[in-house]
Amino acid sequence: MTIKFGTDGWRAVISDTFTFENLRLVSQAAADYLHENAPTDPSVVIGFDTRFLSDRYAAEVAKVMAGNGITAHLTRADCPTPAISYNVVHKKANLGVMITASHNPPRYNGFKLKADYGGAVTKEVTRNIAVRLDENRAHGKQPALMGYEEALAAKLIRRFDPAWAYYEHLTSNLIDLDIISAGELRVVADGMYGSGRGAFKEVLSRTRTRVFNIRSDMNPGFGGIHPEPIARYLEELVATVKQRHAHVGLATDGDADRIGAVDALGNFIDPHHIMALSLRYLYEKRGWRGAVVKTVSSTLMLNRLAKKYNLPLHETPVGFDGIAHLMMTDDVLIGGEESGGISIKGHVPEGDGVLMGLLLLEVMADAHVPLHELVADLQKTVGPTYYRRTDIKLSQPVPKKEMVERLANEAPASINGERIVSVQTSDGIKFMLADDSWLLIRPSGTEPVLRVYSEGANKQAVDSILAAGRAMVKI
Repeated sequence: MTIKFGTDGWRAVISDTFTFENLRLVSQAAADYLHENAPTDPSVVIGFDTRFLSDRYAAEVAKVMAGNGITAHLTRADCPTPAISYNVVHKKANLGVMITASHNPPRYNGFKLKADYGGAVTKEVTRNIAVRLDENRAHGKQPALMGYEEALAAKLIRRFDPAWAYYEHLTSNLIDLDIISAGELRVVADGMYGSGRGAFKEVLSRTRTRVFNIRSDMNPGFGGIHPEPIARYLEELVATVKQRHAHVGLATDGDADRIGAVDALGNFIDPHHIMALSLRYLYEKRGWRGAVVKTVSSTLMLNRLAKKYNLPLHETPVGFDGIAHLMMTDDVLIGGEESGGISIKGHVPEGDGVLMGLLLLEVMADAHVPLHELVADLQKTVGPTYYRRTDIKLSQPVPKKEMVERLANEAPASINGERIVSVQTSDGIKFMLADDSWLLIRPSGTEPVLRVYSEGANKQAVDSILAAGRAMVKI
């Protein structure tokens, strides 16, 4: 069956295309790539999330690596993707593999690849591995496989706990636990049944922060929801925050590389506001400097803050790979995307929901005011802004190039009564309007979904712009 690599590796439906047989083929291709491109004695860090069979899939990857003479550092339990990414660097490994489908529905699983610098591998590396996969299948090359117990005895599979080194890095270099502790915050942590479950409570266990976990038990079906920290999946978090009179609720996605939040009033605080609050805090309170990197679907609040602080601003296509590239080649203060993948200077070039949740707590504790007041002040300073995304499910993927060309050729002169001042096609098609509102239409890189995004001054404007976008699509 077809194995298709996407934005961040390979994702497919469990027991349909995502099978043990196909996983071994992909693992062998990755092993072949390592032997050709890595120095002697290559090693791989392998982790997994809470999905059905993820632990067994991860062990199978490790057995293929061991069969190829590659040392596999395999986690003892499910863990966040950013913990794997950091441990690739910490252990000086050549590659990282995370078995996860991130925020996708529970029927999916995936094979995320991480480079030796702790971020997603480049598209070139992904293509290289895909070519080896095709060549191996064409020549009937079977994956090498070593038995689990034999590999353990030979120390080609080594079990480890990635949490200690990862948490030590966060709290020693990036987060001030003393500030958070002094805030004496009450926090509800929503693991959404994913591999970030329990992370906030573990990190903050020696502070005066009181953390209450919800949806932190093992549930491969994610309670029937998508493990994505967006408003429509966080009703339980909202209810618990209100019930426990908490200051804030924090939610991480299926593999904890994304963040969402809820304030004490039950309002959803989206990643746009989390990024903007973090940028303002890092610049004004810590005195940090550097470029601001945002994806094409992210808020203009970041543009306005970057202009106010005289910081360079870069806009990239959706996906963290473009952000990661700039984090490695430029002096980047903060980089992130609207889906909640955000990172900051000093960290691996990888979205990290745990890091950004902790940073939001530090922002709140330092300010000594409720989160809704911080958001209101932000809106007063660099707003007003209102943002919404709608997804259109497709029976099959839409060719991006053809869609962009058609929409560009058929573009109206105005949308919602506002003149179109520019059209951007770096990722899908984005219409910038005269009043600083915008409309973006782009196919998802991981699902058969067409995403339509908009930001404007208020809900009515955004609703009108989204309706115009859906009408333009004609699907």
